[in-house]
Amino acid sequence: MYIIIVYDVNQKRVSKFCKFLRQYLHWIQNSVFEGEVSESQFFFIKEKLKKMIKEDDSVIIFDIGKKWLSREILGKEKNPVSSII
Repeated sequence: MYIIIVYDVNQKRVSKFCKFLRQYLHWIQNSVFEGEVSESQFFFIKEKLKKMIKEDDSVIIFDIGKKWLSREILGKEKNPVSSII
């Protein structure tokens, strides 16, 4: 599966998130990672991120196939959107 992960976390913890995600995905720009992962890697990444986030953090995961399939937000949703591409 191909995923894109975007995060908005406290500046003190940005490097922790970056270091973790670089183990599985390609760094695209500040707080944005993408890449191909297996189902088990996806599950592990998601569970680890759930443990890393704090109250005001936001992590958005896009699961992409031939089109936008789903959008999942972990933590606080900063700007709700009713539909995506």
